[in-house]
Amino acid sequence: MAVAHFDLFGRLAKQSRTLAELQADLSLAERPAIVLTTALRAMALLQKDAAGRFSLTPLAAEHLVRGKEFDVGSYLSLAATSPGVVEMVERLRTNRPAGLSGDEAGAAFIYRDGMKSAMEQTQLAEHFTLALSGRAKNVAPVLAEKISCNGAKTLLDVGGGTGIYSIAFLRANSNLRAIVFDRPEVLKTAERFSAEYSVEDRVHLQAGDMFADPLPHADIILLSNILHDWDIPECQTLVDRCAAALNPGGRLILHDVLLNDELDGPLPIALYSAALFTFTEGRAYSAAEYNGMLTKAGLQPQPPIPTLIHCHAIVGREA
Repeated sequence: MAVAHFDLFGRLAKQSRTLAELQADLSLAERPAIVLTTALRAMALLQKDAAGRFSLTPLAAEHLVRGKEFDVGSYLSLAATSPGVVEMVERLRTNRPAGLSGDEAGAAFIYRDGMKSAMEQTQLAEHFTLALSGRAKNVAPVLAEKISCNGAKTLLDVGGGTGIYSIAFLRANSNLRAIVFDRPEVLKTAERFSAEYSVEDRVHLQAGDMFADPLPHADIILLSNILHDWDIPECQTLVDRCAAALNPGGRLILHDVLLNDELDGPLPIALYSAALFTFTEGRAYSAAEYNGMLTKAGLQPQPPIPTLIHCHAIVGREA
């Protein structure tokens, strides 16, 4: 893709470029440019200097520049027309996620008013929500163990899906009550889960649009694996809305995977970011990026707390 469709290495062999210059050369918006360069830096194919200019690593200069003695670009180009590569190139060039069943007018597994989404269809919403719960069942108890709820009476789980994270907090804190806020079809699964874990008397399920509808006030608000679905303006909107819904002395928890602050890895998260890019409007973010969002919302970010499976929690408190 970077070799056959964008000639990225050939361009950088001639002259180093900033991200903005690469965007102009490749006709890419900022989000796809970040996703692409992050993955290539994580693969040790690109490097960035103190002035923010990208250049080739010795590995890329030796093997990915046309005409070099050990150039393997022609070999890599054999995959240039494979469906997966063509699809990713389309996603990068349009800066739009894949739609539902090939429909380009939306994103399959996120919800925004006016788009076609699996989250509005009972069977698809249940399938996707249950699929995500497999990881959440493992991670949620660790998050609940590592985050203190001392003095808190209410937890708001925005985009809470199955409610697994809320359930973990309730099981770890007997005085806590939770509100799971999500789309109506998704909450059908959350209702079932709360009954299975015998916490239904402490869970309130509230349907709504997290971008448009009023958020209930709470002592702790959780955004777990939510922000990576959205681009930076939408992320900031959500963080601002959650910060405004905190009770005095409350805490906002951002729980997600983290890229390095330099956006150069780690490789598993860089690849996960590329996957997110194809079917959401987001990507993976760094702690520095999340800290900036919390600070803009008037909160003081605390150091990241590792949980499980590459995830970390960043707690924002009143500044």
